[in-house]
Amino acid sequence: MRRWLVWTGVALALVAMLLAVNGFRGRLGWTANPQSPQAIATLIATAMRWTLPKEEGPHPVALLLSGCDGPRTNLDRLAVELASAGWASVIVDSHGPRGLEEAQLWRLVCAGQLLNGAERAADIAVTLAALRDRPEIDSTRIVLIGVSHGGWTSLDYLAMARAGTLPPLLTSWPEAITDDPLAGIKGAVLYYPYCGPASLGSANALPPDLSYLFLLVEGDAIANERHCLELAGRLVSMKANVAVTVYEGVTHGFDVPEKSFLSPLEFDAETTDAAIAATLDFLGPP
Repeated sequence: MRRWLVWTGVALALVAMLLAVNGFRGRLGWTANPQSPQAIATLIATAMRWTLPKEEGPHPVALLLSGCDGPRTNLDRLAVELASAGWASVIVDSHGPRGLEEAQLWRLVCAGQLLNGAERAADIAVTLAALRDRPEIDSTRIVLIGVSHGGWTSLDYLAMARAGTLPPLLTSWPEAITDDPLAGIKGAVLYYPYCGPASLGSANALPPDLSYLFLLVEGDAIANERHCLELAGRLVSMKANVAVTVYEGVTHGFDVPEKSFLSPLEFDAETTDAAIAATLDFLGPP
C-alpha cells in the first residue's frame, strides 16, 4: 500500500510539473503549428466585430481583447461607449475561430494550457496590419484594451514587439508592420491582467514611450494584482506614463455580467461604470 501511495504521489507530481512547464511554453519559446500572417488573418477576420462612431473618420481605434473565456457583453458595452466618445474599436475574437468556445476548452485557455498570451499575440499583429487597409481608421492612433487574458496578451505583444521577437504562432511579421510592430500604438488599458511568471510582458522590458492604465482588483484571486503593481513600478522607473487604480470589494471579472455555473466571480455595475469612465478619461478626446 505504501509503495502504491508513493508511486501515485510521484505520478501526480510529474503531471503537475508537466502542466506547469506547458504553462510556461511562451517564456520557453515552445509552441505548435506556427502559421503565416495571411493564414491567421483569414482565420480570425470573419469573427472581428467593428464598431465605428457616427461621425466621419478617420477615427482612432482600440483593439478589444477578451478574457480567457472569449468575448462577452463587457466588450460590447465598451465598444458602444468608445464609439460615443469618438473612438472606433474592433473586438478581436481569438476563441470562436479556433473552436475554443466550449467551457471545457476555454478553461484550458484560462489555465495557460492552450493559447497563452504569447501565442495569442499573433492575433494582435495581424489585426494591426489589417487596420492599414481601412480608410476610416487612423492607424497612427491605436490603443490595446485587454481584459484579464487579453491584458496578458497585450503585454506579451508589447514586450515581443519591443524586442523584435516574433509571436510564436507566426512564421513572420505581417508585411505592413514588419519595419515597426509598434507603429501607431499609443498605449494600453489593462483590466485585471495576468502579470505573473509565465507572462513575457512581466519578465521583459516594455516600451517606455507608451501610456499604460492598469485597472486592478485588490486581493485578486485569479490574477494576483501584486505582480502588476510591480510591473507598473518598473514602468514608472523607466519614465513611462502610468496610471493605476485598484478597486476594493470586487472580484476579478467585475465588468462581466455573464458568469459560469458556480463561479465565485461577481458582476459589479458601479465599478464597471467607474472603470469605463477611467478608460475614456485615459484615452482622451479623439
